[in-house]
Amino acid sequence: MTDLYKKALSFAQTAHTGQKRASGQPYITHLEATAQILAQWHMDDYSVAAGLLHDSIEDGAATNEDLIKEFGPTIAALVDGVTKVGEIRLRGSTEEEFVENLRKMFLAMAQDLRVVIIKLADRLHNMRTLQYLPEHKRARIARETMEVYAPLADRLGMGEVKGELEDLAFPYLYPQDYQWLKDYSAPAYKEAQKHILEAKRKLLAEMAKEKLKPEIAGRAKHIYSLYRKLLRPEINKDISLIHDLVALRVLVDTVEQCYTALGAVHKIYKPVPSLGVSDYIALPKPNGYRSIHTKVFGPDGRIIEVQIRTHAMHEESEYGVAAHFNYAAVKSKSVSGEKLETEAFAAADKLSWVKQLANWQNEVVDNQEFMQGLKFDALSHRIFVLTPNGDVKDLPAGATPIDFAYAVHSEMGDRATGAKVNGKIVPFDYQLKSGDVCEVLLTKEPRKPKIDWLKFVATHLAKQEIQKGLRTPA
Repeated sequence: MTDLYKKALSFAQTAHTGQKRASGQPYITHLEATAQILAQWHMDDYSVAAGLLHDSIEDGAATNEDLIKEFGPTIAALVDGVTKVGEIRLRGSTEEEFVENLRKMFLAMAQDLRVVIIKLADRLHNMRTLQYLPEHKRARIARETMEVYAPLADRLGMGEVKGELEDLAFPYLYPQDYQWLKDYSAPAYKEAQKHILEAKRKLLAEMAKEKLKPEIAGRAKHIYSLYRKLLRPEINKDISLIHDLVALRVLVDTVEQCYTALGAVHKIYKPVPSLGVSDYIALPKPNGYRSIHTKVFGPDGRIIEVQIRTHAMHEESEYGVAAHFNYAAVKSKSVSGEKLETEAFAAADKLSWVKQLANWQNEVVDNQEFMQGLKFDALSHRIFVLTPNGDVKDLPAGATPIDFAYAVHSEMGDRATGAKVNGKIVPFDYQLKSGDVCEVLLTKEPRKPKIDWLKFVATHLAKQEIQKGLRTPA
């Protein structure tokens, strides 16, 4: 326990004297739990201290001046940012208030990403203790978590956090579906666990022959993720078609060992031709996720998924951008807020969407337009689509070749005359999928976009560019 932690704990205890949680426990237990979560995510000391202090102004007896005097401007700014983010309510008293609070959150994120990471830790503990709140509050907080905070965790690369937030919100939002799925999936999970244990024993023996010393464990699919997958039309609630119900996770030390391990897996278990290998090391997901996924015919011919990654990749997949702050803290002897943010952003430049969103929200005056763009661009499920040269474009689900064209360059969108996806001609309203290679066919000269494109494009950028092009005189 550092001196800073002790000082922050003492300050928080004084600021929240006599306050209790809905559970009846002293309020300080929530603050300690938030700080512990941040420590588990390997956040820097300033963030952990701010986790202890995050409610000192809003719910405690402290002022911003008190925090600056006792802890300096960096921690005070983090607490102030978390306080602003905490004002978000899913619908508030009006739509206007909700949108304005979202604007504040994205501005706070753009200034220091640690603000939203602290807020995610706070929300995670609140969700773990949601049962103590009145029923009407539970539903509101669960929906807010599902629609705002879980997608944010996903966009920050915090996959495990996103999964737990969704799983915690699921029973409060869809209680009947949750209970049905628990009962329906229990036998399948049990059977899958048995196959995974057998596969683990065989793989450990084979990898020892390759001089590998991997860490291998089974990973059960998050229940809300399973629910979403079962609802797909091609699955139609048939759990036997879910091949990653329990996946094997193989952790090794280096990238080279990842590919050696993949070879060892395929020596024992043949890959499924139709499902193939997904190499997210060579081609990371838009949120930075890296791993190799292969689906193989496992014990008794059952299809199982094996995920292979380094220990460092695993930490990044669990903690996302938080892992980058940890790397920056380790590298920097004196961890000033400015230095840490610079280091972390250098390591996580894939998150430029945060600053782009903050800039965009300053340009958008109409709140309804902001909400539409936010829902479909920033917080939607993401896909990655490749250019013919192998560059990756990060797009929302439902994006089309026109969205892709404008994501590459505004001129490409204006000059589009056709599109090929994976070498085949497709219509402009074709919905792209992750891993698609998209090629846009162009005219020699720019021309006006088609007004019909507005009916099917999915991104705010594409809509904005099309409307701009339509307004421009011929």
